[in-house]
Amino acid sequence: MIHQTAIIDPSANIAGDVEIGPYSIVGADVEIGEGTWIGPHVVIKGPGKIGKNNKIFQFASIGEDPQDLKFSPKETTWLEIGDNNTIREFVTFHRGTEDGGSITRIGSDNLFMAYVHVAHDCQIGNHVILANSASLAGHVEVGDHAILGGFTLVHQFSKIGSHCFTSMGSAVNMDVAPYVIVAGSFAKAKGINKVGLKRRGFSDKAIRAITNAYKIMIRSRAPREESLQKVQPLVDEFPEVKLMVDFIVSSERGVVR
Repeated sequence: MIHQTAIIDPSANIAGDVEIGPYSIVGADVEIGEGTWIGPHVVIKGPGKIGKNNKIFQFASIGEDPQDLKFSPKETTWLEIGDNNTIREFVTFHRGTEDGGSITRIGSDNLFMAYVHVAHDCQIGNHVILANSASLAGHVEVGDHAILGGFTLVHQFSKIGSHCFTSMGSAVNMDVAPYVIVAGSFAKAKGINKVGLKRRGFSDKAIRAITNAYKIMIRSRAPREESLQKVQPLVDEFPEVKLMVDFIVSSERGVVR
């Protein structure tokens, strides 16, 4: 299951059925769960944990030191990856920094296409898709079911809400509220991800409520308190709307409009 040319540190904890291809390297203090497949020429550096049934394709670099000038090799920081992720060619995931919480965390059931970069201290949810060459700077948070189009760039400390969508080449320098489609450089809000919501089982009634909340909270230029008063009946009736409004209210960077 482990090719004879692979180099495995003695301290690595690898489940018995893990496959590791030719010339791959697994460093110290790496844990790899059952059913995971690692192709040729992959480099995995610890400390870190990779869950079950992941597929990591050739030339990926997983768990390398952060690209942060403040980072010291003396820091002990982590990368944690969940289950059932597909990590394609030339993807790079970096460990966390002590200043940023010490851990970069990747959830489960995600797809990272070729040349994706996830920097230090990022927090990625579940069922996320990052298309080719999408790149996240440090401390970015991405919610469940978000889709980032190819060549999307996300500024450090930005938050990408659940079920949102960024078009190809988007440059995101603020937070993106849940359900919202953004496009452009710098990104602007273009509407609600209705197709994605329908595919995930959202009712027509809930989608209409989300659309109305979007018009009130993002498209309208009314004062914040006035907008919150208008949207409150939708918040009370639809938990989906509450998710969006709570995200907008708590945003520290401001949301893309």
